[in-house]
Amino acid sequence: MAAAAAAAGPVFWRRLLGLLPGRPGLAALLGRLSDRLGRNRDRRRRRSPWLLLAPLLSPVVPQVTSPPCCLCLEGVHRFQWIRNLVPEFGVSSSHVKVLSSPAEFFELMKGQIKAAKRRVVMASLYLGTGPLEQELVDCLESTLEKSLQANFPSELKVSILLDFMRGSRGRRNSRTMLLPLLQRFPAQVRVSLFHTPKLRGLLRLLIPERFNETIGLQHIKVYLFDNNVILSGANLSDSYFTNRQDRYVFLQDCPEIADFFTELVDAVGDVSLQLQGDNTVQVVEGMVHPYKGDQAAYCEAANKRVMDVINSARTHQQMLHVQTFHNDSLLPGQDAATAGDRRPVPDTWIYPLIQMKPFEIQLDEIVTETLLTEAERGARIYLTTGYFNLTQAYMDLVLGTRAEYRILLASPEVNGFFGAKGVAGAIPAAYVHIERQFYSKMCSLGQQERVQLQEYWRRGWTFHAKGLWLYLAGTSLPCLTLIGSPNFGYRSVHRDLEAQIAIVTENQALQQQLHQEQEQLYLSSGLVSSATFEQPGRQVKLWVKMVTPLIKNFF
Repeated sequence: MAAAAAAAGPVFWRRLLGLLPGRPGLAALLGRLSDRLGRNRDRRRRRSPWLLLAPLLSPVVPQVTSPPCCLCLEGVHRFQWIRNLVPEFGVSSSHVKVLSSPAEFFELMKGQIKAAKRRVVMASLYLGTGPLEQELVDCLESTLEKSLQANFPSELKVSILLDFMRGSRGRRNSRTMLLPLLQRFPAQVRVSLFHTPKLRGLLRLLIPERFNETIGLQHIKVYLFDNNVILSGANLSDSYFTNRQDRYVFLQDCPEIADFFTELVDAVGDVSLQLQGDNTVQVVEGMVHPYKGDQAAYCEAANKRVMDVINSARTHQQMLHVQTFHNDSLLPGQDAATAGDRRPVPDTWIYPLIQMKPFEIQLDEIVTETLLTEAERGARIYLTTGYFNLTQAYMDLVLGTRAEYRILLASPEVNGFFGAKGVAGAIPAAYVHIERQFYSKMCSLGQQERVQLQEYWRRGWTFHAKGLWLYLAGTSLPCLTLIGSPNFGYRSVHRDLEAQIAIVTENQALQQQLHQEQEQLYLSSGLVSSATFEQPGRQVKLWVKMVTPLIKNFF
């Protein structure tokens, strides 16, 4: 009721203003006061940790403040509340490998495709059309051919999920690259093209190619081969295989995680358009059309399809946890690690964080905001994004909470849009403008010691890495990292389909891997100061400054 009354406040003011005929000056003054009070109230609401946690503490989702499970060895880390929202997968740290370069990522992908026996699942924004991308397609074709040479029906299935708009751009595109596979192996290959439900009707007809991608995209990047999974922010394009720096983690022999992401990609695929061998698309039988059907019905169906996967996996993992660590049949003095019929106690936990705001799924946003809110004084958070355009909520938390922040972003020269033709060429300048505004606010609040910006620069490279590393107070190694597709910006939170994982580990060797990854990225950067914005090429044109507030939520 209190929330409803607060929300009704502006309505009350407007009605009051209507009772002031002949007093336009007073009405205007009260109107400005009302707007300012409303903005201040919203700002306080965003900054309040308790209000921020309100979605977590409501009956709709499990509470995040539940104490750790003290009855088992697994209940030893402070981030266990995440499993009340999403599935928790306990693994051995020896199954987790951090990759460091695009070339390593590309070679691993090819090797994994060639070795796959049962499934290849690939979710990306798009597949490029160059020779390196053709190598991947050739690897898929070779593996499918080999699967047919067996004396029994092949189990190998290939499922590829891309974005409809980005994957259809130009005459030669992701679709034309994959058509030969569909035509030759129709029973084994599925290509799904996600089309945002927000791009429909007259809007769809009027917005030209490239610009239509600003409305919303399939942005998840998951590459899966049998029981091995690569989580990354990298797309399937030549620059991501050569000189575009990203992040990548390889989860080896993790069948439950592989099953989860297979089912997640299948779920998004089911609510997407299906590419046919003649380059047309069809809707899955019984599914609402994403842009011709009723939008609310489509989003409701998509929410149910995806949340069924998440909730089913969460319930299953909780049952496994109980069976493994809470079975009364343990002998006196025998623990779960030594019981012969039980799994070894994990030292690393994987939490998939899904964000699909068009479908009212906000799990990644909830967890990220809570992590930023709860980070104690003395903790250090290294946050990196290829596109520095934090949401207002994230910005308020960075500037208003207790932890120390080191934020790594792309310098204009390594921004993926640098040198682009037309309006896109002004996007790096828009990011410079956003960066300068943030830096100025940081300085005005006296936060430049606690919060530091660093710009990545490497000759001949572009920068696309995103995620964070959390170092608890008094520690020299990170115990948690977020890695995947989100950029912490408006698009990631509100427009696109995103997925990343939180990795929590107690293993020092894996913590060292994560620390070295962070150090390697930050080594190629310089500290941002007021002098940074006086450098040649940092002067932002007036029209870019004027347009940026209007378009910043679209890039």
